Amino acid sequence: MLDRALDAILRRVKKLDRRHDVPYLAGYSQDGETIYIDRHLPTHFAWRGRSVEVTRYLILHEEVEKTLIDRLGLHYLHAHQIATRAEEAAVRADRVSWRAYDRFMQRYVKRIGDERLQKVPADLDLKPYRDYHDYDLMRRMEAALDAGRFGARPSARLRREVAAYNAAFRAERRAQRAHAADAQGAPAIGPARRRAR
Repeated sequence: MLDRALDAILRRVKKLDRRHDVPYLAGYSQDGETIYIDRHLPTHFAWRGRSVEVTRYLILHEEVEKTLIDRLGLHYLHAHQIATRAEEAAVRADRVSWRAYDRFMQRYVKRIGDERLQKVPADLDLKPYRDYHDYDLMRRMEAALDAGRFGARPSARLRREVAAYNAAFRAERRAQRAHAADAQGAPAIGPARRRAR
């Protein structure tokens, strides 16, 4: 039964793109029409004498995640957890060790996460990166935009989104540092005096 559901989801995918750098290995376009898988991620891994194809599991994960965010309004972290469980169920249904699969993926998450972004999809949906509060990654994306390393021509919307996120995050970090400095330098105030202010 899970096979049929997975096959139906795979048939829904309009476009699969493996020509770009994609943070966290895989992602999707803003309109959900394209699933992106990082160009450096191998399509297979070896496990117990078998060659295990990984693309189908990543497509499942990305399709479930995007649908939960767009259709049900779930926060990225919740949608990601549900999508990961669906991915795990599909891997196990194919009689592949989840631990071996996840170990393979994590090895590439680190390797790909450390590289400089050279070729990022112009319409990559940034919601997962914003919701995950990955400021370092968003700064790298902004640098890639500025250097013209996004594929095709990135939309003005994408540029505004990245710049606005980074500006808001910088402001939030400044406010947190100021609050921490005030808390360290301020005299201790008891509850009664706090109410009197």
